[in-house]
Amino acid sequence: MMPDPLSATLHALADPTRRAILARLAEGEATVNELAAPFEMSLPSVSKHLKVLERAKLISRGRSAQWRPCRIETAPLEAVDGWLGEYRTLWEKRFDRLESYVAKLQNSRKDDE
Repeated sequence: MMPDPLSATLHALADPTRRAILARLAEGEATVNELAAPFEMSLPSVSKHLKVLERAKLISRGRSAQWRPCRIETAPLEAVDGWLGEYRTLWEKRFDRLESYVAKLQNSRKDDE
């Protein structure tokens, strides 16, 4: 059973190696060998990480002669940002209310002096 897109994206982002791969791809396309270079792991291990990223639609692979460059796809990240934005708005409102409450306490303290 295929998880929902948000769950697949969050699962893919949960691993630091995959986040590092995405950070590298944010700079531009790269081959599997280029992506594997900074890691002390085998090419098959890097390929497994790429497959997780590809299933989550965070990357795509093109074809250029014998090369299959990987590129980042931003739509899933934008979906996560939108989902987090709802919580960001909630927390901003809560912080605004807390700030108002603290200001009210400070003003009442000044009035008592």
